[in-house]
Amino acid sequence: MQRVFTKELIIYIVIFVILGLIMHPDLLDNFSSRFSTMIERKNFFHPLVYTFIVYFFVIFFRFIAKNVVLLINKFRNK
Repeated sequence: MQRVFTKELIIYIVIFVILGLIMHPDLLDNFSSRFSTMIERKNFFHPLVYTFIVYFFVIFFRFIAKNVVLLINKFRNK
């Protein structure tokens, strides 16, 4: 169980970092100014919400792909 949780947490963090770099390419240049702007505007949770939405779609597509593979294997074994 802990192994699955760690794997999913790593996937979530990777999505978080990728989305952050896509939405704000200046994070690599001047992280402190981006962080101070976030503190001034008090919008701490929007990155987590966007990441959760994308993570939900990733889980959905993984579920669909897993079921399609299981269905294909079921028909092959008949």
